[in-house]
Order: sequence, then C-alpha cells, then structure tokens
Amino acid sequence: MAMALVTLENFAQELPSWRPDGSESYRYAVVDIGSNGIRFSVTDLAPTTARLLPPLYADRAAISIFDALKPADGGFTLPATAITAVASAVARFRQIADLFVVPTAHIIVLATEGVRRAANAAELLKAIAPLTVRVLDPAVETLFGAVMGSRSGFVHVRRGGLFLDLGGGSVQMTWVDTSAPDYGTAAAAAGESLPYGAARLIRILQDEPHHVQTTALDDLRSGFRRVYANLCAKFPALDAIRAAHDAGDDALVDVYLCGGGFRGYGSMLMFRDDAISPYPISSVNTYSAPGPLFARAADMKRVNEKHDGPIFGLSKRRRSQFPAVVAVVEALVAAVPNIGRATFCGGSNRQGVLMMMLPPQVREADPLRVLSAISASEAPFFEASERLLSAALPSQVATPTVLSLGLGPLLIRDSWRRAGFGVDTNSVFALHDSIVRNSDCPGLTHLARAVLGLSICARWGRGFGLAEDPLFRGLCAIADSHDKDASFWALYLGAVTAIIAAVFPVMPEEVTVLSSAIRFEADMVTAGHKGKKDKILLSIGLAPAYAKDIEAVVDEFESTMSKKGDEPAPKVVAKVVPF
Repeated sequence: MAMALVTLENFAQELPSWRPDGSESYRYAVVDIGSNGIRFSVTDLAPTTARLLPPLYADRAAISIFDALKPADGGFTLPATAITAVASAVARFRQIADLFVVPTAHIIVLATEGVRRAANAAELLKAIAPLTVRVLDPAVETLFGAVMGSRSGFVHVRRGGLFLDLGGGSVQMTWVDTSAPDYGTAAAAAGESLPYGAARLIRILQDEPHHVQTTALDDLRSGFRRVYANLCAKFPALDAIRAAHDAGDDALVDVYLCGGGFRGYGSMLMFRDDAISPYPISSVNTYSAPGPLFARAADMKRVNEKHDGPIFGLSKRRRSQFPAVVAVVEALVAAVPNIGRATFCGGSNRQGVLMMMLPPQVREADPLRVLSAISASEAPFFEASERLLSAALPSQVATPTVLSLGLGPLLIRDSWRRAGFGVDTNSVFALHDSIVRNSDCPGLTHLARAVLGLSICARWGRGFGLAEDPLFRGLCAIADSHDKDASFWALYLGAVTAIIAAVFPVMPEEVTVLSSAIRFEADMVTAGHKGKKDKILLSIGLAPAYAKDIEAVVDEFESTMSKKGDEPAPKVVAKVVPF
C-alpha cells in the first residue's frame, strides 16, 4: 500500500518532475478518484505546447464514491463491491497508460473528499497498489480544481473573480486574481469549503424530513455569506467591489464555476438562453452567462422538471441532482447579488495538477500565443500586422475584438491559409471551424471563438447560404452578449484584413514590405440627429505600386460591411488616399 498526503507545503515535492530538456518522457497520466466519478486522462506536455495541455486520451468511470459510502460506527466505510469497482477501473486506466507508453513515475492517482471520509480508505489504497495514491488535503483540492484547473482554460483573470467548485460532497469558493504574485497558493489557502456538494445535498432534500432540509438550506445560505465576507476581508480588490455595490454603484464581480454540478447548470442555461437560440456551441467549457440569466435558478429548475426530452450536457444523474445545484446557485446569488458574468470551466484536478507541475514561465504563458506558433523570424511581421489592424480601429473603440482578445495572430495566419479555395467556401468553413477548431484549447473561450469566426468569415467576404444563417446569427449573439457592438467590430476587422490580403496575395515574409506598402487611418463620426447612423471613415494609404485595381477592393470591403443587416450598426465608408 502506498499513500501520500498532499498539502500546500509539500505538493511540489510530491508531484512528478517535468524537465524541458528531453531527458524524460513528456507523457503524463492522471487518475482523479472524485466523489461523483473517476476520471482519467493522458496528456502530452512537450515543451512547445505544454501550456495547451494537449490531451491524448480521456475517459470516465461512472463510480460514485460518495453514493457508495455507508454509515458505520459514527463514520463512513466503502463496501467491498465499491473497492473492487474502483480498483478495477484504476487497473484498466493503468493498462491504457501503458499503451500510451507513459512511465510509471508519470502516472498520478489523486483521491479527494470521498476517499478522505472513508474509515476503511486503507483497504482501497491496498487494492490500487502498487500505484501511489496521492490524497489531496482540502486546500490542495481547491488549488488543483477550483483554482488552477479552472484557470488553465483562460489567458488570464486580471480583474479577479470568485472561483467555485461544486463536487459531490462539498462546494469550495475562493478569489483568484492572476496578476497577483503566487495567486494560486494564496487563493487555495484563503478558500473555504461548505459540506453541500450536489450528491450530499440531494440526499438531504430527497430523504430527510422537512425540518432537516430547512436547517441544511439555512446553513448553506449562511455559509456562503460567511465565506464571501471572509474573502472580502482577505482580498482588498474584492472588498472594494462589495463596498462600491453596497454604496449603490454598478460594481460587478465575475464568477468562474467548475465541477459537474455547475457544468450541468451551465448546460441548462445554454439550452434555455432565449437571447441565443439555438446556442451554436455545444461544449459548456468557457460558456459565459450574464448575471441576470445565471440568477434565473427557479426558471431552470422548472425546465428540468417539465422538459421530457434530453438536454445536451445533462445526464440522468445530473438532472436528478439538479434541485441541489439550484439550491447552491440560489445561495450564491443571495450572498453575491452583483454577479456580472458567470463563466463555466471545463478544467478539473487533472488539469490543475499538470499546471502546477509546470514552471511559472510556462504555466503563465499566453496559450493563444502558444497556439499561434509564431516563429522568431515571423514575429516582426505579425507584430506589424497587428499594429496595422489597430490603426484601422477608431480610437474610441473599447469593444472586445480579435486584437484585444489576443486573437490577432490567428486571424492573420488564417487570412492566407485557405487561399486556394473559393471565398464562399472559406466563409462557410470559417463559421463551422470556429466552433470545433482546437477543441477545449485554453484561451479559445466562447467569446473568442465567436469573434474569431466572424472576423475570418468577413475576411472571405461573408458569403454563405441559408443553412449557415442560424450559425452566423448565433455567433453574433454570443459576441454581442458581451458588448452590443462586438459582432460589428469582428466583421469590420475581418473585412480590413481582406484589404491587406488583396494587396498581398501571398503573406509577406519581410515586415518592411508591409509597412512601405499600406497604411490605415480610421475616424468615427457620431450621428448628430435621431435616426441617423454613426459613420466609420476608413482611409487606405497605398504605395503607387500596389494601388492597381484598388477600387474593386474598396467596393468589396464596403459590400461586406453592408451585409450586416443590423440597423443600429454604423455605416462604413472607405477611401484611398495618397501614401
């Protein structure tokens, strides 16, 4: 039997090493024995793409440790049948890891609350031997799951946010601000847990008498208020938001949610989001809901009760636990009424433990830059191209764009990537590719996918048929749910990129060629009368050698921007000016 208790003080020593010099295999397998199921994955942490946590294999065994626990002598034990099932699942995962040639030292078996609670946990550990089981201290479970597992899917969280993890036995909450030093361990140390996970709470709501249910729900609500107050006392930035809201200001706090219960709730919101119907992206990972929609827990509960058909992302088990998830959401909203956006995260302990094995310079790297794979020789051109696109934006634009979201290099590279295919084919491809490309890639949030897809679609003229219209409108709605002008500026920058590609049919290799050939300048003229549109004036400066047939390019640009069909959208006018 081999067991290691992993704490905030010793986790760095307890985890396998990661060396970028190639002296060891870059393949790692993680088994997460959670309260609601056992998850397994194999990941390739090769240095050039380690920040992306590229998955090679993933699987799940539907074994609930929490449901299997039986009361015994004032505690809980795991029956022999459950121990055998868990050991069998781990043995199968071990065989798969061997098929992927994962070194034994790189197989990480994690155990969380369900195993910690079992009085006979030693019997389970013996059945899993010779693999070492790393039993996570609650603070480390918060670090790997609620903090780094969730954070792994994003470029950064610089404004800070409340991070929550809803498991089977408990729910954790903490505050994460990635601009702060040692934010991970600070968030884990400050985080607190409430004993009301989805599996535990639904058992109370279904099996206990009314007065016990009432006591549990009261304790849940008061617990969230207490944890929120404690976090405000520890993190001045969060306390400033709370104080501003209490003073009547429109101060909002964002929340990030992981764990199967919360992801199920996110799937329900996507299913019932009247503003975006049908929702065009299936995966709930990085789905972001406005605060008012997130707070409609009672409405979501009614849908769960009355809808007879399947709901994508919600298994029968998750739907049976949905009343418990609703109770947790309602308690959270009561404690934190000023939620700005609620973002659902696909990361978990498996991603979090791998993130914490990586050195800080790799862990904190921008995943979108890693995905762009810009070589040292290409960097000057990409930087110049982004400056050129920035010059095409009026100075007063504060909307999320491909540039502000860090997607510029992906747009630039894709502007020439499919030049051998027809423009309409490429427009259609861009829409569909946006929702499936680089699945679950960190940084490619739903907002990023929508904005990038619209920009690339517009780069190719935005021509598509009726079949693609719902997808196009769905992507526009996702972008506009974050800012009412986001889809307009996504299309605009894509259309501007088409001008550059028309001037240079092949992507230039020298930055001087770009800077000496084309320049942009943009102004926004605000409408002075009701019923009039704002106007965007784009001035295109071209060197004489590149100015041939430019009028056709200008016409195509204006035609692309006139297809939006949105009455409030500004009118776009382009003109060629002396270089």
